[in-house]
Amino acid sequence: MRQGAVLVDIRPATQRAAEGEVPGALAIDRNILEWRLDPASSARLPHASYHLKVIIMCSEGYSSSLAAASLLDLGLRAATDIAGGFRA
Repeated sequence: MRQGAVLVDIRPATQRAAEGEVPGALAIDRNILEWRLDPASSARLPHASYHLKVIIMCSEGYSSSLAAASLLDLGLRAATDIAGGFRA
């Protein structure tokens, strides 16, 4: 994040409230992630770009790895996730 990456927390609000949050993380529910980060989407966030460094985080690292793979498929070449998720 210090080098310009965006940390995206895809956990549901109830899970974030129960487990805690990471300061500075952008919360985007998993079911709308691609719409919000795909630079070609009309529902994209203003800073969505193919060069955006995105780090996806879920609770245990399973959903985030699939989400990062989906973003890679969309052309976001710098998408990755946190192994083990928030709990790690």
